[in-house]
Amino acid sequence: MPLHKHPPAIWKALKLKEGIYARLPAHYLNSLNDTEKPTPVHWKPHGLKYRINPKTGQKERVQDVPILPYFPPSANEGLWGGEGWVSGFRYANNDKLSTRLKCVWKPQLFTRQLYSEILDKTFSIEVTMGTLDLIDAAYGFDFYILKTPKRDLCSKLGMDLKRAMLLRLATKDQKLYPNDPVKREQIYNKYKAFEIPLEEAEWVGLSLEEAVEKQRLLEKKDPTPVFKIAVDNLVKKIVSQKLEEPAVIERKS
Repeated sequence: MPLHKHPPAIWKALKLKEGIYARLPAHYLNSLNDTEKPTPVHWKPHGLKYRINPKTGQKERVQDVPILPYFPPSANEGLWGGEGWVSGFRYANNDKLSTRLKCVWKPQLFTRQLYSEILDKTFSIEVTMGTLDLIDAAYGFDFYILKTPKRDLCSKLGMDLKRAMLLRLATKDQKLYPNDPVKREQIYNKYKAFEIPLEEAEWVGLSLEEAVEKQRLLEKKDPTPVFKIAVDNLVKKIVSQKLEEPAVIERKS
């Protein structure tokens, strides 16, 4: 006899179809089902199944083995550009006949000041050189955050920044450059292509736990005070009693 009604392997997928998880917005649930693979950072895919060996001239199979990095909790507090810890082995004294030693390669991190036009604020963020190259390739910090999907940002900070930017674009917040309406309008027009409805922007970048708590608060109903229930019952009772009393018809003398 099985110990569980459903196998543990499908628990994670099953819980999104029942209870409060199933009542989460459809656009948020779709974001959790992203099947796209992240952009390779620590390896370069060949894109071929076979190639000719330059030494032997023989046709040989090409194996594209992705290197899956590990993202420590500190990666969520910075922008590492998809880089993470890579574990593997190295030979002692660079001698292939010697013992293999387990090794972990970590990205080199720098603290840089990054300015956001949409938020009109400068952030001190831990980044890699690869992140700075990506920002330059995107033509700016705001464009990098808005263009880069969650699977490539690999950062809670990055998704929080994206949500804040999208919320400001959706609301056209007048607090942005309050003394310079012309510049404010230029900024909103510059990033208009990334604008989404406010009800969607509020959910961008939320973890599953945060989304469930948000949904719970939206569904929360304050309890009715006891005195109000008692008054309503009393009014109903008085009304019902008046309806049950026989009507009195007065005769004219």
